[in-house]
Formats: sequence, C-alpha cells, structure tokens
Amino acid sequence: MTLTAKDAKSAKDVNARSHEVIGAAIEVHRELGPGLLESAYEQALAHELHTRGVPFQRQVAMPVAYKKIQLDCGFRLDMLVDDCLVTELKSVDKFAPIHEAQVLTYLRLSDCRLALLLNFNVTSMRNGIKRVARDL
Repeated sequence: MTLTAKDAKSAKDVNARSHEVIGAAIEVHRELGPGLLESAYEQALAHELHTRGVPFQRQVAMPVAYKKIQLDCGFRLDMLVDDCLVTELKSVDKFAPIHEAQVLTYLRLSDCRLALLLNFNVTSMRNGIKRVARDL
C-alpha cells in the first residue's frame, strides 16, 4: 500500500499527538503514582491535556451496526484525541490480551489508525504504555 501525501501527513500528525498524550500520561503518573481507580487517572489526564492545549473528547460513544441496524451497546472510548487517536486507560495488574482486542475493535469502529493503551497501575509509566496500530 502506498501512502499519499495526505495519508503521510495524517500519520505524522497522529504520531505527534501520541507523543503529546504519552508525555501527559507520564506527568499524571509522576504526580499520582499507581493504585488509584481508572476514573481518577482519566480526570487527571483530561486536565493535563486541556492544560497543554491538546484537543480531546471523553467517553465518546461508539455506534455498533449489525446487519444495517444500530445497536445500543454502550461502547465508549475513554478518550478520543484530536479525532484521530483512540486512548484507552486502565488501572490493572498487567495488560491482558482482551485489552488489546478491545482497542483494536475501537480502532475499527472509529476508523482511526492508532491507539494508546495506558495502564497507570505500574511503578514506571513507561512500562504501562502500549501503542496499537490497525492495518488498513
């Protein structure tokens, strides 16, 4: 697959946004440490992104279609950054395969290409970051 100039710019922009979110997540983890509920990290990360001027939405509803009908399933992205980066927050002992599967589903439903899976329940935030990309 050959990327057009528009696709290449978009990939570059998404990558830059992911670096901004990672920096913000590291700052949140530095301040709060591990052991809190996911909701606390979500609020703190939202504050940090807002402070940095990064556009995002919280708890974005993801519609699911089945055989041309819309299902009211209640799927929600934790955060959608700049309409291009899915950001899923966790506070778990370690990532499980279901977490990556969940993010891949969110990527497919949102038509985004990149997601960050962030686990704040780690001693070093660098160990709690997983980038997940979707093949187009």
